[in-house]
Amino acid sequence: QVQLVESGGGLVQPGGSLRLSCAASGTRFTFYAMAWYRQAPGKQRERVAAIVSGGISNYADSVKGRFTISRDGTKNTMYLQMNDLKPEDTAVYYCNAAKIKGGLGPEGYWGQGTQVTVSS
Repeated sequence: QVQLVESGGGLVQPGGSLRLSCAASGTRFTFYAMAWYRQAPGKQRERVAAIVSGGISNYADSVKGRFTISRDGTKNTMYLQMNDLKPEDTAVYYCNAAKIKGGLGPEGYWGQGTQVTVSS
């Protein structure tokens, strides 16, 4: 059974940095695409960044220039480097993965989430 485990969340001051990691287990296949989503209290879950096996990535406008997504395809491991964090980045961050094109989101695999809190 595929499992995704996030780590690296925590409390950080505005302007600070965090690096999230997502490690997959239970599969021999390399995911076609992986993504980070986040959900703040009272808000819908939103995609923050995504990356496909060829290395092409895309970002939500709110994090462009501050966040960087990367992955080690051979290990199905994904990272999110978050710089210049703002209070509005506070949310639970989820790892999402898909084996096929178009499979991200509800149809994909999900981790349990890691809390990121940006506060002074």
